[in-house]
Amino acid sequence: MAKSTPGDIKAILRQFNIDGADESDRHIEAIKPVTDSLISFRFNKRRYCVLYDEVAEDDLDYLNEQVAGEADTEGSFLKNPNESFLTYGLPFKGKTVYLYLAQADKKRLDIVLAEKYPESSRSTWQKHIKAGRVNVNGELASSPKQEVTASDIISVDLPEQTDYSAKSFPIVHLDDNVIIINKPVGVLTHAKGALSDEFTVADFFRRYTSVGLDTNRPGIIHRLDRDTSGVLAGVRTEVAAKLLSRQFADRKVKKTYMAVLSGHLKQKEATIELPIDRNPSAPSTFRVDPKGKMAITRYKVLAENDKESLVELRPVTGRTHQLRVHMAYLGAPIKGDRVYGREADRLYLHAQKLEITIPSGDRRIFEAPLPNEFTAGFETLA
Repeated sequence: MAKSTPGDIKAILRQFNIDGADESDRHIEAIKPVTDSLISFRFNKRRYCVLYDEVAEDDLDYLNEQVAGEADTEGSFLKNPNESFLTYGLPFKGKTVYLYLAQADKKRLDIVLAEKYPESSRSTWQKHIKAGRVNVNGELASSPKQEVTASDIISVDLPEQTDYSAKSFPIVHLDDNVIIINKPVGVLTHAKGALSDEFTVADFFRRYTSVGLDTNRPGIIHRLDRDTSGVLAGVRTEVAAKLLSRQFADRKVKKTYMAVLSGHLKQKEATIELPIDRNPSAPSTFRVDPKGKMAITRYKVLAENDKESLVELRPVTGRTHQLRVHMAYLGAPIKGDRVYGREADRLYLHAQKLEITIPSGDRRIFEAPLPNEFTAGFETLA
């Protein structure tokens, strides 16, 4: 392998009239012998290669072949600024050297990291960068949009992943195709993006499925909000994923929720047909809007006390926040709804039943028991 000291490299740079070559050797970094005659290094944040060759005789095609695949980006050989019979070659310590400068091919930092570490998505790297876990040339990366070149030294310092192997969720049903759980309140169905510092349903499903293992949603075909508890289905095979996804899309899945409302409904049983759209003044929320998509909810009041109602809710459509928006619009928001009502000890919304056809062909109803706090305060149920 070719060898060269920082002093040799500085002397070569000086002879090529590279600005700053007379400064300290500390500006020369990442010296790496590539082949028997080629050395790669960085100088003032730019990537160079020194080629020792006695037979090239300024043949550029030949010279480019020597650095092909070793320079990472396109570049060019620098001309010898001294009077010489060679245009590019420069005599140095009894040998002929050629100096190659790689072009500064700039890319966004998050794109470079996603290409280098494809096991993590670009959105994951954006979060790592914003969390201060990425350095460029020894300095904290300023932004995912920061531009870097092949000559920049990028280092990452990622935290150790939390061991969730001892955690689990109550399993309602498990067979070769599907897994059904009773999701506790306060648990995410899947991470919002690629990073999560908490145990999600998707993390649990990962142990049981072969579907979507390269994503942050393994086994997930539908979801419940963090604050909603109850029955949640996951798939273990691609066959099950296609079957159940089609059922959700075709509205052949029947879902039954139980909720405690803050207030009373005028009609004890009815069907709500009110379109829902995103609220432009608060984009993370939704509202009843004539311009929105139609949302249909059937409800039945099961019990009442002075201030609250226990109701059964059966959504026909599956719009985001549908049940919460519909109940709030009728003047009786779901108890504990921090967005559309008032905060309480929890959101009193529970997915009690899920009726689906599983790959065996059986039409099944899976049920998650109603938490005791939902019936407390109601003397009799209808």
